[in-house]
Amino acid sequence: MSETISVAILAAGLGTRMRSKKAKVMHEAGGKALVAHVVEAALRLARPEDVAVVVGHQAERVKELLAGYGVKFALQAEQRGTGHALLCCRETLEGAGGLVIVSVGDCPLLRAETLEALVARHRAQGAACTVITTELEDPTGYGRILKNAAGDVVGIVEQKAATAEQLRVREINSGIYCFEAALLWPGLARLEPNPASGEIYLTDLIEMLVAAGRRVTPYLIEDASELLGINTRVELALVDRMLRERTVKAHMLAGVTIEKPETVSIDAGVVIGQDTVVEAFAQIRGRCVIGEECRIGSASILTNAVVEDGAVVEPFSVMADSRLGKGARLGPFGRLRMEAQVEPGAVVGNFVELKKTRLGAGSKAQHLAYLGDSTIGENSVSTAVGLPAATSRKNLRTSQRTSCAGSSSSCSGGSARWAHQVGGDIHTPRRSVSESSLASPCAREPATTRRAIAPSSTIA
Repeated sequence: MSETISVAILAAGLGTRMRSKKAKVMHEAGGKALVAHVVEAALRLARPEDVAVVVGHQAERVKELLAGYGVKFALQAEQRGTGHALLCCRETLEGAGGLVIVSVGDCPLLRAETLEALVARHRAQGAACTVITTELEDPTGYGRILKNAAGDVVGIVEQKAATAEQLRVREINSGIYCFEAALLWPGLARLEPNPASGEIYLTDLIEMLVAAGRRVTPYLIEDASELLGINTRVELALVDRMLRERTVKAHMLAGVTIEKPETVSIDAGVVIGQDTVVEAFAQIRGRCVIGEECRIGSASILTNAVVEDGAVVEPFSVMADSRLGKGARLGPFGRLRMEAQVEPGAVVGNFVELKKTRLGAGSKAQHLAYLGDSTIGENSVSTAVGLPAATSRKNLRTSQRTSCAGSSSSCSGGSARWAHQVGGDIHTPRRSVSESSLASPCAREPATTRRAIAPSSTIA
C-alpha cells in the first residue's frame, strides 16, 4: 500500500532517575545517543519530513543532536503525560494522514524490522490501533494488556490500578503503537486529564476506541529485550552491552574475524571490510571506516579513523581523526591524531606519534619519534626522529643538510638518525643555555663534521 507512514517519537522527559544534568535521550548506548537509534529505525519506514520528535527538557540540545537527520520537532514545554505529548505534534503530522507510529526516545534496541512487522500486522488485521506487547516473567511496574476471548485488546491497566487477577497477567504494554491517523487525532482531542494527576494518558485512547466499537489488536513479540527502556545508569550499561553484542555479531556474519568478541567494543555505524581481523580488547569508535584484509591489534583504540585495505594497526596503538593508507602499518604503541595521514606502504613504528602530518608512501618512522605539522616525502627512512616541540615543521622542502643544534631533546638523546627529505631547513629556537653546557653529543660535534644527508640515503 502507498499510504503515508508518519512516526511520532516521544522524547521530552528529563529522566530524573538517571541522576544527570543531561536529558535522558541524549545519553549514549552502543556509541550513539538513545534517541538517535530510535530516529534511525523510524527513517527506515518514513520520510524525514514525516518523523516528528517531541522535545522538552534541553530541547535545543536535542534538536542540535538530531539536526543531521532532517526530521521535524514539536515542543512539549510542560510534560503532562503521553497523550499530551502526542497532541503537541498534531499540527506537525496531522496533514500526512495514513498511519501514525508512536514510539519512545529511550528504547534504542527496537529494530526497524519490528516496526515494519507492526505495520504489516496492523494492515492485515484492519484495526484502528495495534500495540506492541511482550510477555515478561516479572511484569512488575508495567501496564498489563487486557484482552477479550477473541484476543483483541480491550484495555490497558497500570500496575497501581490493577486488581489481583490483572496483576497475574504477564503480557505488558510497550508504549509503542500504530494508529489510523483519521481516528488518532480526533480521539486525542477528546481525551480528558486524569483527575488525580492532571495528565493526559495515551492509554485512555485505547479504551475510547474500544468503547466506540473500534478494533485494537496486540502484536506480541518474543524478544522482550527490544522493548527495554532506560531509566537508570544500570539499565543504560545493560543496553549498551546488548547493542555492542548485536553490532559485533553483525560484523562477524558479514565476514569480519573478531577474536574474543566479548572483549571487543564497536560503535554503531562503523564500517569494516571482509577478511579484516579485529583482535581482543580493541575499541572502534565513532565514524570509523576499515577496509578489507586489515588487522586491528589488541587494545588499540580507533576513533573516526580510516584504515585502508591491507593496513595493519599493531597492538596498543591509537588513531583519532586520521588515515592509514593501503598496506601501511602503525605501532605497536603508535599514535595518529588530528588529521595525520600515512600514505600507502608507509610505516609508523613503536612509540611514534604523528599530529597533522603527512608521511609519504613507503616512508618509515621506525621508533621514538614525534612529527607534528609536517610533510614527509616518499620513501623516507628514519630509525629515530626527535624534533623538539617548538621546532618549526611547516612549509618543509627537500633538505640537503641536517643538523642537531643543541639539546638532547632535539636529538632524541643524542642519537638522531634521519634519512631523506625531511624537507626544508630545520629552525631550532634560540636557547638561553650556553653551547658549552649542552650535554648532547651532537652539540659537541664540530660544524665541519656534521654530515649533509642526500635524499634517499640512510643513516645507521
